Amino acid sequence: MLRSGFLCLTLLWSAAILSAFGQAGQQAQTADETAIRGVMDSFMDAWNHHDAKAWTAVFSEDADFTNVLGVSASGRPDIEQFHANVFATIFKDSHQKYTGIKIRFIRPEVVAVDVHWEMTGSTDPKGNPVPLRQGLLNFTMTKSHDKWQIVVMHNMNLPAPAPNPK
Repeated sequence: MLRSGFLCLTLLWSAAILSAFGQAGQQAQTADETAIRGVMDSFMDAWNHHDAKAWTAVFSEDADFTNVLGVSASGRPDIEQFHANVFATIFKDSHQKYTGIKIRFIRPEVVAVDVHWEMTGSTDPKGNPVPLRQGLLNFTMTKSHDKWQIVVMHNMNLPAPAPNPK
């Protein structure tokens, strides 16, 4: 009888500890998701100010970037230079916003992030206006010293939605 009472107390205590750890883990993940969304806000804000230095500040020093044409840059300085050029030309009047974010934790310090985006105000290389663009950004991000940074970024255009049939 005493033994079964001790076993019940041990099980209840274990359940309480596991529940507390589960809640703490969920709170940490929620805080991380908020921080990751903050990185995306900074990313979009810097884009809309056409500030290549601020835009690349959310990347790790050794990040890899690939644009919608498959052109790549490696390392924050090369990514910054690439974007300084396009911010001065085809994207100088562009405005980008995200329309959806999906965050998937691979490990507590590694996430995959999909960001659906829309862009207006860009031009082609000849200076002609480009209609509304929609796309998908895919990021791998890591957390180091309590800071989330982009390690790998791939960007793609999505096809225009099909017109509504009449």
